[in-house]
Amino acid sequence: MMISEIVIVRHPVSVCVPVNHKVTLSVRAEGTGILNYQWFTDDQEVLGGTEADLTIKAKKTQLYVCRVNDHFCNWAFSEWVKVKVLDIDKSGLPENWLGEPHIADNPKPQSIRQGTKLTLRCAAFGIPSPHYQWYRNGQPLPNKTGGILQIERARAEHCGSYLCSVSNVLQETWTEAVDVDIVQIDQNPKAAPTATDKVALLIGNLNYSNHPPLMAPIMDVHELANLLQQLGFRVVSLLDLTREEMLAAIDKFIQLLDRGVYGLFYYAGHGYERVGRNYLVAVDAPQPYRPENCVCVQRVMLRMQEKQTALSVVLLDTCRKWYNQDCITSGIMPLGPSGNTVYGYATCEDAEAYEVQDGGKSTGIFTKYLNKHILQTEKVTHVLEKVSEDLGRDPLVKGKQQVEIKHTLKEPRSLADPVCTTGHTRELHKREVCWRHANELPPKKQLMFVCGVEVEVSFSALFSNVLVAFATVKTKGPRTEDLTLTLRSIPPMEDIFSSAGRSQEMESLLFNGADNPDGTIQLCGLQRLTKTLVIKVELHYTNMKSKRRQTESRQVDIGRPLVASCKLYTRNHAATAKKQGVPSAQSMGAVGSSKLELHQTPTRPCRPFTRKAECAAKVAVPRTNEPEENDENEL
Repeated sequence: MMISEIVIVRHPVSVCVPVNHKVTLSVRAEGTGILNYQWFTDDQEVLGGTEADLTIKAKKTQLYVCRVNDHFCNWAFSEWVKVKVLDIDKSGLPENWLGEPHIADNPKPQSIRQGTKLTLRCAAFGIPSPHYQWYRNGQPLPNKTGGILQIERARAEHCGSYLCSVSNVLQETWTEAVDVDIVQIDQNPKAAPTATDKVALLIGNLNYSNHPPLMAPIMDVHELANLLQQLGFRVVSLLDLTREEMLAAIDKFIQLLDRGVYGLFYYAGHGYERVGRNYLVAVDAPQPYRPENCVCVQRVMLRMQEKQTALSVVLLDTCRKWYNQDCITSGIMPLGPSGNTVYGYATCEDAEAYEVQDGGKSTGIFTKYLNKHILQTEKVTHVLEKVSEDLGRDPLVKGKQQVEIKHTLKEPRSLADPVCTTGHTRELHKREVCWRHANELPPKKQLMFVCGVEVEVSFSALFSNVLVAFATVKTKGPRTEDLTLTLRSIPPMEDIFSSAGRSQEMESLLFNGADNPDGTIQLCGLQRLTKTLVIKVELHYTNMKSKRRQTESRQVDIGRPLVASCKLYTRNHAATAKKQGVPSAQSMGAVGSSKLELHQTPTRPCRPFTRKAECAAKVAVPRTNEPEENDENEL
């Protein structure tokens, strides 16, 4: 009996492999006469993919599907499969690996405070893609079948020994068992200092226009923000700011401070030291730069103290190499006698700070150890001393980098001190409104397409100026199949995560559950958004009646999300008008005649990379008594 239609008898399977691993996807079909094959990825034909077997060298995570047709106008599509690529350590992978599950990243022991989020991670290669099942104290945990295990509010019963079973049709293997300790919160603390509120501003600069790019600030800022939130801080975290945007963000941060508040300012990126002052290099700083192209740290601390904060902390994961040493080093104008100020420097004077890339994760060495200890309830200077001790023992930077701590603490203040709002509710309400504007997410949106498909669009904030939109098909239409979603923004927003080496780190932040959305888009640089943001959702599907691919689109206006509502760009306009024709930092960068040779991203694990902002040429500065633009004497 002749087969009149094409029947796919074996579909391809999803896989999870290391970068550059050779993968073969296979489809088997039966039909009349000679069958033709065409493979697709993300709705694009795969060049040369015209056989039943498709062999590729996996570079990044992608979706694949195969179309089978004959000479009688019959055709059928295979199931979509994902080739997931993990850019992590594969050193233990057998040379003749056949696809059995291979665990590349084991979960780590955890010690967290009661009521905070517990997160355990496991990553494994496998062909087909491995299945995960988490266990606690030998018992399987229901619905915990993803590579990441999360418990939003951990309680005492969540402590114990955890491990994960990883399996596919070839084999089952197990991770190492790790202990999770839930730290009980003391219900009757001794007469410890309290804060009327806690506010933190975190800035990470990595994509420089005229200086070597960095990798670590993404994960450093994200992880530190999560830890500070566990300590009760209102956190605003921002990536890749120009000088005017940094100053505008600092202005907003200072407005949130008041008497009795704990204020914390953290910066990761390029920096330097000049005549006794520390400067933070903005992403638009030219080559060569001057202090007026950067932000003075001591000026930030002075403004924090003027607000009579109960604790002012500045943490700098940046270099302190001296720039223009011909100038006479001057002392910093003494800050008032209010006390309770803390500087935590990643390195000492005229030295560099380093970041490393190890096992697919980039981190600043100072922030690595800071995050290790920051949840402790000890005096903040004692926490920094532990950071200094750990960093001093690290063989990667021994003799190159050493933490420096300066403080005027007169009370045993800790970042974990409780918040007591009695007598400060009015000021607290004002800060709550202002902080909420910078962190409020758009509500979920339900979109109904003409073909009957219903799509839900939801949102998540990785940083206060980075929004992620997720689109998920909730209801399929009665005559649709092979649905895919594409998201675009109007106006188009840059994606700083799309470069090589960063996609895997971001995937660990984006997809933290067992189910992945059908479409995503990362929207970065929201501080530059001058009008409302529109998300365009394009639905691609096959009409079951006509067998043709069709596309429909819907748009949803989400306003000015997150920090875009703060209108930081208004300070840029005011500054431009004030300068009246003076070249901007970006335009000044085009004047330099020397060409900057960028540092290459480290490819070997644990190779330190400096955060020094190099200057191509020294700029002669006359020795006068006139204050510089960033000199706190002008205050």
